[in-house]
Amino acid sequence: MDRSFESVNVETKLFLFLTLQVWIVRCMFTSMKIYRLNIIQNLPISTSEAWEFLSDPVNLKTITPDYMGFEILSGAEKKMYPGQIISYKVSPVLGIKLNWVTEITHVNNKMFFVDEQRFGPYKMWHHEHLFIKKGNKTEVTDNVSFKAPFGI
Repeated sequence: MDRSFESVNVETKLFLFLTLQVWIVRCMFTSMKIYRLNIIQNLPISTSEAWEFLSDPVNLKTITPDYMGFEILSGAEKKMYPGQIISYKVSPVLGIKLNWVTEITHVNNKMFFVDEQRFGPYKMWHHEHLFIKKGNKTEVTDNVSFKAPFGI
């Protein structure tokens, strides 16, 4: 794998998960509503390379910071497809281990995929991953819509 992809990926994953933790804690103390998070990354690799890596469920652990305690339990053995159910253990806030089950609901090869929580720490979770070719680079956009845990 291209070294420049790894360095961008590390910075981006840390930013994404720190931002999510701040939002989650904020949501716990505000009224229940749907929150939205939009992150755009410009990766110095082709759309095919970005898609191959980011759409492979096995790589979820690689792109998740260690402090999240992320562990895939089942469902990541096959290439991504609509209807795929993936189970994890994750510690999104305060190091508390939680079960998380997501479903891949939509896949359009090298363009986008969507995962939605079926069971887990959020009241609701909808995550769109969009891939746009920009010359010899790829713009990857993550659009996350979620409701805070604990019914808040």
